[in-house]
Amino acid sequence: MEQEEKLKMLLSAWEETYKKGQLTLWIFFSLQDGRKYVDEIKSFVEQKSKGVMLCEEQSLYRALRKYEHIGVVQHEAGAGNKGPDRKYYYLTELGRELFRQFVERNIYLFYSEDIKNLLNY
Repeated sequence: MEQEEKLKMLLSAWEETYKKGQLTLWIFFSLQDGRKYVDEIKSFVEQKSKGVMLCEEQSLYRALRKYEHIGVVQHEAGAGNKGPDRKYYYLTELGRELFRQFVERNIYLFYSEDIKNLLNY
């Protein structure tokens, strides 16, 4: 296998694994921005990630049900466009605190000079 092909294959595999772990972060980002229904969450994630993160509605519904079960997300019914009510999801107080602590522990570390220097390849 040629070096360039191998690099593409390895990068693709790494990104696929990385993205699976990132969905929660991106959902929380979207809800930090305000209450949203699933299509709005999907659009937010895809736009803010510049198309790097793509998510299926089924994956979002599955994740949101899990988050509701553990008490970090809730929903309320709201008017839809000419149809039935929609579920508008939002972070609970526990969810906001969980997000804040996650960001503090796992995202802010990328702002340290040591890590910034390592990223300047």
